[in-house]
Amino acid sequence: MSDNSSIAQKTDTGTAKNDVPVAKAMPDAFIILFFVVLVAALATHFIPAGKFSLTTDAETNKTVLVADSYQVVDDYDGVPLFADSSSEQNGVGFFNFAFEGMVSGDKWGSAIGVMMFIIITGGAFGIVMETGAINNGVLALIARTQRLEQLFIPVLFILFSLGGAIFGMGEEAIAFCIVLMPLMLAIGYDSITTVLVTYVATQIGFAASWMNPFSVAIAQGIADVPLMSGMEFRLFVWLVLTTIGVVFTMRYAARVKANPELGANFSNDQRLRNSPGHDTCKGSSDFRLAESAFTYADTAILLTFFLSIFWVIWGVVAKGYYIPEIASQFFTMGIFVGIVAWLFKRLSVNQVAEAFKQGAKDLLPAAMIVGMAKGIVIILGGDQADQPSVLNTLLYSAAQLLGELPAMLSAVLMFVFQSVFNFFIASGSGQAALTMPLMAPLSDLVGVSRQVAVLAFQLGDGLTNLIIPTSAALIGCLGVARVDWLVWAKFIARFVLIVMSTAALFIVAAVAINYV
Repeated sequence: MSDNSSIAQKTDTGTAKNDVPVAKAMPDAFIILFFVVLVAALATHFIPAGKFSLTTDAETNKTVLVADSYQVVDDYDGVPLFADSSSEQNGVGFFNFAFEGMVSGDKWGSAIGVMMFIIITGGAFGIVMETGAINNGVLALIARTQRLEQLFIPVLFILFSLGGAIFGMGEEAIAFCIVLMPLMLAIGYDSITTVLVTYVATQIGFAASWMNPFSVAIAQGIADVPLMSGMEFRLFVWLVLTTIGVVFTMRYAARVKANPELGANFSNDQRLRNSPGHDTCKGSSDFRLAESAFTYADTAILLTFFLSIFWVIWGVVAKGYYIPEIASQFFTMGIFVGIVAWLFKRLSVNQVAEAFKQGAKDLLPAAMIVGMAKGIVIILGGDQADQPSVLNTLLYSAAQLLGELPAMLSAVLMFVFQSVFNFFIASGSGQAALTMPLMAPLSDLVGVSRQVAVLAFQLGDGLTNLIIPTSAALIGCLGVARVDWLVWAKFIARFVLIVMSTAALFIVAAVAINYV
């Protein structure tokens, strides 16, 4: 899933072990986070704290900010290195940020509730992935569609896009790049097409997801927006962006098949076709993908999985389920998938437990980032508008800057901000934890709904994953496909511009229709 850390192994010279040049290693997200907290702590000594007055809206019965009520608090001291419960900072110091951030909140939201949601849901999906049913299902579909030229690429693209939309598929695309590369080369396509139908498709789905528990749900929880609300609009965004991706991929694939020399990575593809051990890549018309081991067990597991997904959607839409209930639903899904896998002798009981632990372990860094990122907000004084906080001053200053701009332009600038920020924090949940505490109240101040702020986050976060060299999943896919990042960046830049422009138009439309 898209929150995992580094995939491509790098040497000190910045090249992968398969000799494919890759981008220089970026600092780990935790290192970046530490220095962000350090800057935040220093800022409390130079930026005054402020607060707003609150009132209750008579029509909606919601608490809202009083216009022009911001005031500076003079007796607010900067954050010390250490603090205790008797200090003026309410027990918060610079070196307390990690613990304070992780234990803040409750089961209904940031941070402890979101952290546990990530860990439990990650464990449940770990069981699903360990059964191999999703892999076998994809391979079976490939085997059945590879000779249907008009369906092969669109079916694969849509399938991987759904994977990104439903459960945040990202790093898993690397394995499918390995599987699909020989097939793509054999039937006349190329390595670029392989990356398009796998990784690019997952990120289109990830960016326009209506229910991804590792980005949309977390961002909505932090922004205090009902989980999985606004699904209809997001489904339409997903449909449009996926269609653009399918058309772009089909046009490129058709051009390469008609004239292979037009391929963006032609020289590397030719070397791969002619290298020892790659005879199946030379374009034989008799090439057949090995039959996948798709069985009744896979059918039963996938049926259980998709029924569970529909159950989650029903719970959110019909019953208003929130983080605790949805986490329990995903946990139940993991249990029943595990039972089905055990009944069909796919996994032993202990293997089910190990898969759950491994899935939770894989998502533990993402959960920790959510908690530690909450520490930034606490260091700045907290997110209560009526309490002294440097964050309130930053919000007021940003609102003054954006307040003179039309709401639509303000929303687009939020999208631009999230897109740029994703270069530094490519983790979806990590970026949500870092930016949504700022973007959500800022949207209130500039007259944009919080749902639009979440939309700007997910589109900016997901779409830039298509090109940024700090995405471990992208670098991993390019590595196994033997595509240099600079070659990829030159090729994909036009497509990124197209989908980013389309996303900006959707954000403008969301503001126009008062998307909530």
